[in-house]
Amino acid sequence: MRILFDQGVPLPLRQHLSGHQVETVFELGWSRLTNGELFAAAEGRFDVLVTTDKNLRHQQSLSGRKLAVLVLPTTSWPQLRVRVPEIESALASVKPGEYLELTL
Repeated sequence: MRILFDQGVPLPLRQHLSGHQVETVFELGWSRLTNGELFAAAEGRFDVLVTTDKNLRHQQSLSGRKLAVLVLPTTSWPQLRVRVPEIESALASVKPGEYLELTL
């Protein structure tokens, strides 16, 4: 699976997603893109955008998109570390164009 980490997603999570191709918005030089521009750039290149932006659902329509979105409940790595199995499961089940938000 090709995964794009948005800004705010803790980088240590990447180490727990072996078997997946993970890149970050920062690494790609996409930090200044608006959400709409980010979706356009990521579409077709990535399967899932992992973000902590809970407002994304109201800012972007996923209708007709192939890019799925997984929203993490926090940017805190200590809180997310204990939820890695849940995050892995969510990534395995998310479908193209789907918006999935994990809660605390």
